[in-house]
Amino acid sequence: MSKADKIFIANCLDILENGFWDTDLKVRPKWNDGASAHTVKRFGIVNRYDLREEFPILTIRRTAFKLSIDELLWIWQKKSNNINELGSDIWDEWADADGSIGKAYGYQLGIKHRYKEGEFDQVDRVIYDLKHNPSSRRIITNIYNHSDLSEMNLYPCAYSMTFNVTGNVLNGILNQRSQDMLMANNWNVCQYAVLLHMMASISGLIPGELVHVIADAHIYDRHVPIVKEIISNEPRPAPEFKMDASIDNFYDFKVSSFKLKGYNPHAFLHEIPVAI
Repeated sequence: MSKADKIFIANCLDILENGFWDTDLKVRPKWNDGASAHTVKRFGIVNRYDLREEFPILTIRRTAFKLSIDELLWIWQKKSNNINELGSDIWDEWADADGSIGKAYGYQLGIKHRYKEGEFDQVDRVIYDLKHNPSSRRIITNIYNHSDLSEMNLYPCAYSMTFNVTGNVLNGILNQRSQDMLMANNWNVCQYAVLLHMMASISGLIPGELVHVIADAHIYDRHVPIVKEIISNEPRPAPEFKMDASIDNFYDFKVSSFKLKGYNPHAFLHEIPVAI
C-alpha cells in the first residue's frame, strides 16, 4: 500500500469529518457559473514523506506525473511566468493575453540578489549552498514577495522551500498557505519530492524527508463527491522512482529524466471543476 495514499485518505477524512465549512462567509473564489465556491477546511496539516522508503504518488487516483514535473521545471529551471513556455493548460485561467501570470512563481525565483559571495537568484543560491555550505540553516527560497503581490495574477500557494542537510541526507520543508486537496495536493507533493531528488543528486547527497506544511487544507463543495469516491478506492503498491543519475547540472534535467516503474493507479475519469 502506498503511504501517500494512507496520508491523503487520512487528511481528507479529517477535513470531511472535522472540518470547518465557510458556507456562511463571503469568499473570493467563484465557479464558472458565477456561484461562490465554498470549502470545508482544516488548519495546520503537516505531512511527512520519507523518500528513502518510496516515491509519494497516489495510487487511489492517477496523478499526472509528467505534467507535474513540467510545471516544476517551468518554475525552478526556466524561472518563467509565461504559460507559453509551459506544456499544460493548468495556468490558462490566470494568464493575460500575452500569456503572463504577472510577477509570480518563476519570476520571483529568477530575481537576482547580492550576497557576500556574489550575485545569485534564489535557485542558484540554494545550489551554491548545498555544494559549498551544506551545514547552513539558511538554505531557503521564498516567493511570497509582498512588494510584488499587486502585480501577481494569483498569490503563490506553495511559497517557501527550506532545505536542510543532516549528515549526507537532504531534507526539505514545503510551506503552503492554501491547498486544494483534490486538484493540487499530490501534484505538489510529487513536484517537491522530485525537486529534492534533483537537488540531492547534483549535490552528492541522499534525498530524505519531505515535510509538507499546509496552513489551509480544504476541499471545495463541488469536489466532495469526487473525493469521497477516490478515498474509497483500495490503495495499491507505490511505484519505483527512476531518475537519470548521470546528470550533475540542475539545468540539464528534462521531463524525460524521470520515470515511474510499476505505476498502476486506479482510473480517474472525472473532469474536475476549477474554482477561480
